[in-house]
Amino acid sequence: MSTKFTRNADDLPPVPGSQADGEPVITEAQRKRKGEGVDNSSPAMKIVGYFSLVLTVLIILVPLYFIVITSFKTMQDVFSDPVTFWPNPFVPENYARVWDTSGFPNYLRNSFGITLILTVVKVVLGVLSAYAFAFLRFPGRNLLFLLVIAALMVPNQITIISNYALVASLGWRDTWQGVIIPLAGVAFGCFLMRNHFQSLPEEIMEAADMDGANFFTKLFRVVLPMSWPTLSAFTLITVVNEWNEYLWPFLITDTPAAATLPVGLTRLQDAEGLTNWAPVMAGTVLTTLPMIIIFLLLQKQMIKGLTAGAVKG
Repeated sequence: MSTKFTRNADDLPPVPGSQADGEPVITEAQRKRKGEGVDNSSPAMKIVGYFSLVLTVLIILVPLYFIVITSFKTMQDVFSDPVTFWPNPFVPENYARVWDTSGFPNYLRNSFGITLILTVVKVVLGVLSAYAFAFLRFPGRNLLFLLVIAALMVPNQITIISNYALVASLGWRDTWQGVIIPLAGVAFGCFLMRNHFQSLPEEIMEAADMDGANFFTKLFRVVLPMSWPTLSAFTLITVVNEWNEYLWPFLITDTPAAATLPVGLTRLQDAEGLTNWAPVMAGTVLTTLPMIIIFLLLQKQMIKGLTAGAVKG
C-alpha cells in the first residue's frame, strides 16, 4: 500500500536558473563552478575582516608616507618637535642634492647592471636545472634534488667568510664579478620551476615526443609557453631580491665603482656627523621607485605564478 504526498508549488524550492523575474537562483555548487565565492560569513566577521585589512594597509603605508614627506623637508623640519605631517617649506632640491653629490648615478648604474645580469643568470640556470630534474631520468637525480632543497635551508650568512676569502684571493674585490658570482645560486628557482613543470599535463609532453620534438624544442615551444605566470613570478622575485641585496655588496665593495644602491644609501647616511635624513629619504624613494613600478606591471603574473596548481579543477 503506497501513500502519495502532495505539496503546493509555492512550497517547492525554485529550479535553479528558472526564475523569470529578478536574478536566477543558483546553488552553491553552481556558484563554485562559476568561480564565485560563497559568502558564509556573519556581519561581525566581516567587520573584523575589514578592520584587519585597513590596519594592515595603514601599517604598510604610514612608513612609506613618512619616507616620502621627509624627502621634501629641510633638516630643521625633520628634527622639529612636534612632528610635522607635511613639509613646510617644500624642498624638492633634496633629490637634486642626492643625484649630484653622493655618487648616486654610479650606484644606480651598478644596481641596474648587477640586477640584470643576476636575473638573467638565475632564470636561465633555474629553468634549465628544473627542466632536467622534471623530465630527464639519470642516476642520482633524487639525491641531487635533495641537495638543492638542503641549500635552501642554509642561511647565506654562513657562507660569507668562505666566499669572501675566495673572492679576495682571486682579486675580485670591488668588482662586478666579485658581487655577481657568489650570488648566482638558483636553489629557489630550481625548486619553484621544477614543481611547476611536474604539474604540466603528461599528455602534452607525450604528444611532443610523438611529434619528434627534441630537448630544447619541448622546452621553448611546449613547456615555457605554459609556464609564463610561474616564470614571471620567479623573475620578479629574483629582481626584487637582487635589487635589495645589501650584505654581500657592502662587504665586497669599497668604492662607488661596484657598490649598489643599498650600499650607497648607507654611505650617504654616514657622510656627515649629524645625518641629514631628508636627502637619505630622497635616495630611498629613488631606490624604491623602480621596484614599485615593476611590481605594478607584473603583479598579476606574480600572483598567478605563485598560486598555480593551488586549486584543482
